[in-house]
Amino acid sequence: MNQMFIAYLLVGGIVVAFAMLIVVSIARSMDGSRLARPSAAPHAHAATTAAHGKLGDLKMKDAMQTIARMGTIEGLIAVASETASPAAEGKKPSGMQQVNTTLATVAGGLAIIGIGAAFFAGILNDPEPPVESAISAGALQGTLLSAGRRSEVVLIVPGSGPTDRNGDSPLGIRAQPLKLLAEGLAAEGISSVRVDKRGMFGSAAAGDPNQVSVDLYASDYRTWVDAIREQTGVKCVWLLGHSEGALMVSAAAQGRKDVCGLILVSGIGRRLGDAIRAQLRANPANAPIMDSALHALSELEAGRKVDTTGMNPALLSLFAPQVQDYLIDILSTEPVEVLRRAKKQALIIQGTTDLQTTIEDARLLDKAPRAHLELIKGMNHILKDAPLDRAVNFATYANPDLPIARGLIREIEDFIEDDD
Repeated sequence: MNQMFIAYLLVGGIVVAFAMLIVVSIARSMDGSRLARPSAAPHAHAATTAAHGKLGDLKMKDAMQTIARMGTIEGLIAVASETASPAAEGKKPSGMQQVNTTLATVAGGLAIIGIGAAFFAGILNDPEPPVESAISAGALQGTLLSAGRRSEVVLIVPGSGPTDRNGDSPLGIRAQPLKLLAEGLAAEGISSVRVDKRGMFGSAAAGDPNQVSVDLYASDYRTWVDAIREQTGVKCVWLLGHSEGALMVSAAAQGRKDVCGLILVSGIGRRLGDAIRAQLRANPANAPIMDSALHALSELEAGRKVDTTGMNPALLSLFAPQVQDYLIDILSTEPVEVLRRAKKQALIIQGTTDLQTTIEDARLLDKAPRAHLELIKGMNHILKDAPLDRAVNFATYANPDLPIARGLIREIEDFIEDDD
């Protein structure tokens, strides 16, 4: 059963009601003299009683056939004729008796229509609760949160560093932003798959997390698209990238007809080196290490590795020797050009209190063809409501109880629905 079937039932009921009014009006005009005779009332009552008894004995299949036949004037008359049997009284029923019989039959039919419509509408408007299950693409592991069959599916790609499928990181993020995002989408009937990156967490067996590149990550997410389509039956998958993940899904979408569109949340629009410089300068506490950091960035941008001997420990996590090959690759990448080559419709979402990526980044990405920018007031980098005050803003990074920022789910839902 579907909504179209319910619509047919309701429209049929309306048609029957109008037909009933027409029959009553005609019968009254043709049989007005009989209405005045007291003897007509017992016959009409008997016919009505017989009609109710007849309808009450119908099986469900017969009742549905009766409703279908009442969808036309001819069917309406035929049902009335069958229900009120002249043999029951031994006399030919009057015009008003036929009308009363018809009224009883129609009332029963409309009751069945109403009950059926309410029953089926209740089924459609009471969706199944989301179901969470494990999903894999080779050695890559993730979580499918299904909002039901035939729902759209969004692949959620995490940001930089050791960030897991929920959006958390051992470097201080325990707010579960991507898990909450998935749950918010499921509440609106949108399924999602959130994943662990190669070499990390559930995907530890997929490879060395340090021997990666933009192209390799893009290949992983194309593999995820194939796996999701195979396991869910959808024709295409929406790719949502958060932070650095926005660049990865843009690269993954290139040349893929089975990517519905892109959703870039808190993505970098500038080259990564420019973004890192801005972040370092934004914190006055970094002043003692700025010269060393800027020198390392310049060397890596030139394609040369950096000697970290004697480097301030605060910079080692950023410029560790084992990640320098990856840094050289990503520092040479232009995010806007990667998005342009994707040739996909793209929703750019940026929070106004994000302290890691900026509105400038979002506006740069918005220059790509088929891109559309939405700013969410008061949303920070981990998708929570927060002020610009650094201490208060960063305190949200460790709070999983805070909900997703108002408006984020709505913007994503509207973007996906507009494509339907």
